Amino acid sequence: MIALLANTRMALRALAVNKMRSLLTMLGIIIGVGAVIVMIAVGAGAKARVAEQIRSIGANLLILLPGTTTSGGARLGFGSAPTLFDEDAAAIRRDVPGVTVVAPLIRGGGQIVIGNMNWATVVYGITADYLPARDWEIATGRPFTTEESDNGAKVVLIGQTVAVNLFGAEDPVDQMIRVNRVPLRVIGVLDRKGQSMQGVDQDDTILVPLTTARGRVLGTSIARRRAVGAIWVKGEDGGDLKQTETLVRELVRQRHRLQANQDDDFSMRNLTEVQDAEAASSRVLATLLAAVASVSLIVGGIGIMNIMLVSVTERTREIGLRMAVGARGRDILAQFLTEAVLLSLIGGVIGIAIGVGTSYAVGHFAGWRIELYPESVVLAVGFAAAVGIFFGFYPARKAARLQPIEALRYE
Repeated sequence: MIALLANTRMALRALAVNKMRSLLTMLGIIIGVGAVIVMIAVGAGAKARVAEQIRSIGANLLILLPGTTTSGGARLGFGSAPTLFDEDAAAIRRDVPGVTVVAPLIRGGGQIVIGNMNWATVVYGITADYLPARDWEIATGRPFTTEESDNGAKVVLIGQTVAVNLFGAEDPVDQMIRVNRVPLRVIGVLDRKGQSMQGVDQDDTILVPLTTARGRVLGTSIARRRAVGAIWVKGEDGGDLKQTETLVRELVRQRHRLQANQDDDFSMRNLTEVQDAEAASSRVLATLLAAVASVSLIVGGIGIMNIMLVSVTERTREIGLRMAVGARGRDILAQFLTEAVLLSLIGGVIGIAIGVGTSYAVGHFAGWRIELYPESVVLAVGFAAAVGIFFGFYPARKAARLQPIEALRYE
């Protein structure tokens, strides 16, 4: 310990002799450590953002969408033809094992009016199973009852965005609103979901019972009264959602009397696969950002090696004198290695301060999600110390292997 303290004092004195050179030598480490912290913070923030969006959609979900139709020779895409019906949802609920919730829905636009305030939003006609399928909680009030859903009650749940724009700080529960001129009573406010992975505000919506939406609010035609715009299917936790997807596809094809050579007249999305892909992309992004930032640390380490080699050359006579009065090779090795590590650690501390400050500045001015973890700071400092040891060892070893007589003769 005494030897370490002595080496540290000597190293600090040696670094103080050429302050500007020492600062320039540390610059690579400062930039590298700061960049690592900023990149990890940005990458972790992006990963956390994706995780929030994934959780906001719901877990273990399959979404069935209606098929296509053709108009004037042009295919209009999935959802343009009424090929999914209430009976399909009932059959999936009844016949497919591993399914916990099945929620058919329809969707349309709506103009909400209360007093002299109005707001245009998306109207979903849902059953009581929709909220459990989406893992969507109620912030205030209560959800639909099964009786309200089946009997077409004039009730509505509103999202946070709608509540803020129509009611401000006032409690919307038990208030009457008109949606497409239909009076509905607000029975609850949905918990906040935020943006979806497509950037859509999930809170800018209202939910009404499916029968109410069909018969009153959205005015679905008689020919399509049993048609639905989508069917959300929630699998069991820990179950094989891929197997459930296969069983659902087979059942719906059988119900629609499709032959083996015929394409599906519906589409199905496995959100777990989408979520896994998004999470993998986020991990790759974070890794790439950290790898790019680490290059700066390596460049800084090369700078330390270069300066330490110059220092060994400049101080050859000093090394010879120390060896002549009894210093051993390992003492010289420890001295120069301590200088290299101190250069890295001091640069690392400055880099931490710059990196943390820059991370918060990026989050504040750019509006990005930033996640700072103590582990990233420890990793950056540890890496800086490792760089000092790795790139400082060769110059230190070169100094330790000098012969005293040759070192004293050096001019």
